[in-house]
Amino acid sequence: MKNVVCLLMLFTGSLLIAQEKNTDISGVFEFETETIDYGKILQNEDGYREFKFKNIGNAPITISNIKSSCGCSVAEKPSKPIMPGENGSIRVKYDTYRLGGFSKTFMIRSDAQDNLKKVRIKGNVVSSAIAQN
Repeated sequence: MKNVVCLLMLFTGSLLIAQEKNTDISGVFEFETETIDYGKILQNEDGYREFKFKNIGNAPITISNIKSSCGCSVAEKPSKPIMPGENGSIRVKYDTYRLGGFSKTFMIRSDAQDNLKKVRIKGNVVSSAIAQN
């Protein structure tokens, strides 16, 4: 009788674990890189870059908001949900008018498994006069 009860408990536990796994339906970000390094960039050069990612989860990802750590950098979120298996991108821009080194963070809020994701840009803006020397 004890063996039957033990087997029944094991079987019930296995079913519960399987049910928990089946209810874990979410999108999952897989970024090519989470940090974009501009390196040395000339003042007033094109400050646009793209964070490319794939949704490796089993549900769409909808990005609701992207906040920058500073007004000198902005981000454009995808207008449509990124379906499972699809690629997406987040376009960012740094104001290259400002000279000197920079490191800025973008906080991505979404309905993905990791609903608050952090990516970063960094680099050093130099004047064209310095770059020629």
